[in-house]
Amino acid sequence: MIMPSAHQWVEGETLVQHFESRGISRREFMEFCGEMAVILGIGSAATPRIAEAFEAAKRPSVIWLQLQECTGCVESVLRTESPTIGDLLLDVISLDYNHTLMAGAGAAVEKAKQAAMSANKGKYLLVVTGSVPLKEDGMYTVIGGRTAKTVLEEAASGAAAILALGACAHWGSVQAARPNPTGAVGVRDVIKNKPILNIAGCPPIGDVVTATVVHYLTFGRLPAVDGEGRPLFAYGKRIHDQCSRRAHFDAGQFVETFDDEGARKGWCLYEVGCKGPATFSPCPIFMWNARTSWPIGAGHPCLGCTEPHFWDTMTPFYGRLPDVGGFPVEERADTIGLALAIGAAAGIAAHGAATVFTQIRRRRSTNQVPESTSEEESHNG
Repeated sequence: MIMPSAHQWVEGETLVQHFESRGISRREFMEFCGEMAVILGIGSAATPRIAEAFEAAKRPSVIWLQLQECTGCVESVLRTESPTIGDLLLDVISLDYNHTLMAGAGAAVEKAKQAAMSANKGKYLLVVTGSVPLKEDGMYTVIGGRTAKTVLEEAASGAAAILALGACAHWGSVQAARPNPTGAVGVRDVIKNKPILNIAGCPPIGDVVTATVVHYLTFGRLPAVDGEGRPLFAYGKRIHDQCSRRAHFDAGQFVETFDDEGARKGWCLYEVGCKGPATFSPCPIFMWNARTSWPIGAGHPCLGCTEPHFWDTMTPFYGRLPDVGGFPVEERADTIGLALAIGAAAGIAAHGAATVFTQIRRRRSTNQVPESTSEEESHNG
């Protein structure tokens, strides 16, 4: 893993040239590129392509806005593990504005933001956390005397692409839950003329952010997305299909109440409200806190936070999802076995009958089987 340092960038310096000035070996650099290839799901064969892109890439400018939100998304990204947030901020991008992480405040940092947007117009990445309140003329979030909507529209106008980071920026999250008193909406409900990628979750996994930035630098575009605008490399599969407790679901082994025997044995959390069967997220693979655990691994059901309007559609959070199909093996093994045996016997009988009829037709066509006599037909009738 490449560790950050306080080395200053030289104007016009490429990413690889900066790495070399810090004494980073070629092996370490290629390991960095390999880690990104794995996270992006494009295979180790793509490692040379990522390396080639970094060798030519200049440090891109990033403007990060925080609107109506709790700062949880920033906290999550700060805990990205491999590569770290230090790798991202000090060696991969130039974070020219984020009012939580900047040392300064007030007019000075607002001036720095304007300067960065002007110098990098049409080229910078815009990261947005938080929803955009629209009711009461946007008065619920005001930054530097301007509403969140105004701030967003200004920053988006000069951006090359936008990363809507977290459930709030995706669709409004808890602020948008019924009755949505602030009129909270996501970034895509305000900005219509820029490519927007939604990195979903409340909060999202920091490694997805890092990988998305690297993909953008490597290929010059945002990664492929699903119908919700989420990157497919991270949100292409359901939690249910990747869950470490899936075998217990298939075996009909469920936690009925928290801290019961099933909970202590690590059984499936479906009966106590797990929304994994309806949730697309990389949580089981990337996990959290340097990949040490994740909510289901810690014994808590998934709340479905990567899905739109989960505060309304997934509640009550500890209520069971209806009619999720499964294959409860242990509880129904005898019944399933009997059904399979009956089905097999029926199949054999049907196949045998079809074979006989085919042979009769063949013999009849060659006059080997006599037609029925009128006496036989009368008897059979």
